[in-house]
Formats: sequence, C-alpha cells, structure tokens
Amino acid sequence: MTDTSNTTPTTTAREAAAQKAKEAYFTASQRQLIWQRFKKNKSALVGAWVLIILILSGLFSPFLTPYDPTIAGRDKEYQNGAPEIPRFWDENGFSARPFIYTTTRERSIKTNFRWVTTVKTGLEDRRYMQFFVKGSPYKLFGMTFDTHLFGVDKGQIHLFGTDSTGKDIFSRTFAAINTSMAVGTIGVFIAFVMALIIGGVSGYYGGWLDSILQMITDTIRTVPAIPLFMALAAFVPDTWSAETRFFFISIILGFIGWPTLARRVRTHLLTERNQEYVLAAQLCGASASHVIRKHLLPSFTSYIIVDLVISFPYMVLSETALSFIGLGLKDPVNSLGVMLQNVTSADVLLNYQWYFIPVIFFITLVLAFVFVGDGLRDAADPYGETS
Repeated sequence: MTDTSNTTPTTTAREAAAQKAKEAYFTASQRQLIWQRFKKNKSALVGAWVLIILILSGLFSPFLTPYDPTIAGRDKEYQNGAPEIPRFWDENGFSARPFIYTTTRERSIKTNFRWVTTVKTGLEDRRYMQFFVKGSPYKLFGMTFDTHLFGVDKGQIHLFGTDSTGKDIFSRTFAAINTSMAVGTIGVFIAFVMALIIGGVSGYYGGWLDSILQMITDTIRTVPAIPLFMALAAFVPDTWSAETRFFFISIILGFIGWPTLARRVRTHLLTERNQEYVLAAQLCGASASHVIRKHLLPSFTSYIIVDLVISFPYMVLSETALSFIGLGLKDPVNSLGVMLQNVTSADVLLNYQWYFIPVIFFITLVLAFVFVGDGLRDAADPYGETS
C-alpha cells in the first residue's frame, strides 16, 4: 500500500506543470521551438531590440529628425558646428523645458581662420526645445507631412553637430541608416531569389546540370570584389542620378552575394531529395518545382532565415566599404558609407570629433545583426540544447 501522506498540493501542482511543459515541448512547431531557444539567448534578444529600434529610427527618420538631411536643410551660420546638448539648469536656475544656448561664430587670423564659437549663457539667450513642430515637408509612406518630433523656438538645434557644409549630422545619420538598410534589403532579396533557384535546381537534379551550376558558382565566388567594383565605377557615367546609382549598387551586391546560400541549399537538397516523402510526392505526379517549393525548401526554412539575417550585415558592410572608398553611393545620397568618407582626414580627427558619431551607429547596427544571426543559428540547430 502506497503512503501518500507526504504528498502536498504544491508538489502535485509542480508535477502537473512540469508534465504540461513537457507535452507542450513535444507538440510545439519548429517555429515555436526556435523562439523558445532564441529567448534564452540574452545577447541575441538585446541585439534584436536594438536592431528593431535602429530600423524603425531609420524608417521614420524624416519625422524623428528636425531638418532635411540634404543641402536644402543646411545651417550656413553653423558650419562644422559642435554638438548642442540640451540641458535643464545652469547658473541662472532650473528650467522645466530643455534648452540650448545661443552662439555666435567668427573666423580669426589668430586661429588660422577656423571658426571660433562664443556661447552666450544669459537667461535671455536660452533657446527652448519644442516638440511636434512644423518644419520642412517630407514624404512618408507616399504621404506628405511637415511635422517633426522636436525643434527649438529660435534658430536651429544640432544634437550631433554639423558638417563642413552646415548639414545636420543627426538628421543625416538616421537617414543614412535607412539608406544602407534599403541597399542591404534589395541586395539580400536578389541574392536570396538567385540562391534558391540555382541551389534548388542544382541540388534536386544533380548530374551534369549540377556540375555546370557549381562551376558558375565557383567562378562568382573567386571574382575579387574590389577590382570588380573599380571596373564598374569606371563604367558608371557621371550623369547618373543618385537614385540610379543606388539601384545599380544594390543589384550588383545582390548578384555577387548569392553563392554561399546557394551552396547550402544545394547541399541540403542533395541529402533530402531521396527521402521517402519526396519519393511519395514524385509518385503522386508532383512536378519538380512543386517538390522543391512545397517539400524540400520548407524543411530548410529555419536555416534560410538564419542565412538571410546573417547576410544583412555583410551587405551593409559592402555598401559602406564601397561608398567609403568612393566606388559606391555619393552625395547627395546619405548612407553610412558616404558619411564615413568624412572621417578620413587628420583635420577631422583633431578638431571635429563629432564626425565619428555615425561610426558608433554603424558599429551598433552591424553588431546587432551579428548577435541576432548567431542567436538564430543556435536556436535553429536541432542538435542544440533544448532545456
């Protein structure tokens, strides 16, 4: 006879909860299992939130930033101006509204004609920040708006300072994130489609077709990127608009970025094409395209998603590197690579350190993608830890 005198309701509840969790695990879909593993990776979760914030900031940059990031929104009275940090108090007392000071600037022969900034700290010299102010019109989702998140009651405010032409670096930085992400998205999409088609056909059919496609893949992988882009830069006419150059760079990045994912798709299909579920579909009269789309690729979905996420930082890095060396996007387009061109001179390093602020955002964006990609890769691994 079993003694149940030591069994408590708490113990019974815990056992029931454990049994329920075990059943939920064995009945969970692949997507749910990946999400459960991903949530346990704290660095990947933080990276995902940072990535979401940066992407949304770039997408809504016209509203979040106070001025037009192009030459049309420049402040000709504050060229190479230092960042203006809002404050709530000074020697004149506390203010419920954040404010910045009024400044005057002049060039002097004593400073080799560099700008000399004089800050006026009087109570009447305060310029108070305002929110949801009217400003330069912009388009967002096909509609025209003129409301910006913040501004000041007099003059202009430059949280990250200005460049040599007076353009607001804060506005340029968030617009650059949006541009670089757009280039990466187009490039990844083109590479994704080509990789699925070429890798799928090569892995499913095999034989001589696989050999030819792999020769093409190896050829693309061995083409050196920098000489290729130098040749393309010489080919691109100077009369091309910024938008045309933007799409050209995106397409080229996509056309040279597909071999890695295509190889992985091919390897997976080579091992899966002889499985029983594939043979059953073929015996039912399913076409090759149907088998690839409906049976083989879905079994590889988690790895494809991981590859897509990991491909984004490489596309952004490629665009940044090309624009940095003058082979990619150029002014008036705002991209992270274009902005990094401004930090190459010793004069900037010694006197205008705020030019490096976009570098921080660039590093943060790439690291966020890397952490999220690593987290998804570990979460999608069926042999990883499941507890």
